[in-house]
Amino acid sequence: MAQTLRRTGQRNVRRQARGAQAAQKARAAKAQTGGLLDAAARLLPFTEEQLHRFFLGLIFLAVAAIAWLVASLAGIPQMVGQQAAVAVGDAGYEVRRVEVRGVNRMNEVAVYERVLGVRDRSMPLVSLSELRASLLQLPWVADARVSRQLPDTIVVDIVERTPRAVLDDDGALALVDGGGHVLERVSAGEARGRLHIAGEGVRDEVEALDELLGAAPALQPRVVRAEWVGNRRWDLTFSTGQVLALPQGVERARAALLGFARLDGVNRLLGGTVARFDMRNPDRMYLRVPDRAKDAALAKAALAKAGN
Repeated sequence: MAQTLRRTGQRNVRRQARGAQAAQKARAAKAQTGGLLDAAARLLPFTEEQLHRFFLGLIFLAVAAIAWLVASLAGIPQMVGQQAAVAVGDAGYEVRRVEVRGVNRMNEVAVYERVLGVRDRSMPLVSLSELRASLLQLPWVADARVSRQLPDTIVVDIVERTPRAVLDDDGALALVDGGGHVLERVSAGEARGRLHIAGEGVRDEVEALDELLGAAPALQPRVVRAEWVGNRRWDLTFSTGQVLALPQGVERARAALLGFARLDGVNRLLGGTVARFDMRNPDRMYLRVPDRAKDAALAKAALAKAGN
């Protein structure tokens, strides 16, 4: 019986020894792991307290983002913004005046009609981009800049289009700019003294016509009408009533117009008896004199009568 107790005691001693060894290994492993973590933490550019604050801040930001999302879905920010804008208006920052600059030819009333809708509105509630888009719809407006002049003024700077010719559409007259944009209808009296243009598709050719006439500056002020014929070439009418038919193609038309300018400088073609100069053939120019056939017939009849 005493022998059995002795063996049991030995087993308990061995078990305790193994437990102590395992605990020692665990402490050693923990110490090693802790040492590695401590070494890694020491390599970071901030302290453990700063790291704790950083993660705490992230948590607060996440909570705030969720709260803002819920508020946005409920429309609370819009309500707050609206109330804040009203409060700003009540403080004196409200549209009381509209100042328009850069208007010379167009009717200034058209600009005021677009802008006066924001009168008595709080400054933060005025959409400058929407005002500008509305002004750009006006025919005369090439560009516009809208700005706030605190506390109570909206300033509008207009860049007007420049009229380049009068479009004659079956007797209906309208000013057009270099891009062919119709600016406004005009009467015959208002159109007097301006270059008239006509023909199907001529609005797309205004800029090209400017370049063509600019190549012959001596003739340009004497051209009173330009007709775009067959959507391919020009007939130019001068202040003398005479017509010059130019060939098709930009370079050929330019060369023909320059050649005509040289001939006119030497021979004074404009103001003479020729009614039409046809330069569509690059090798020669055809002239049409009015009543020439009638004059020839009368001469022939006179000779016949004299022979009798």
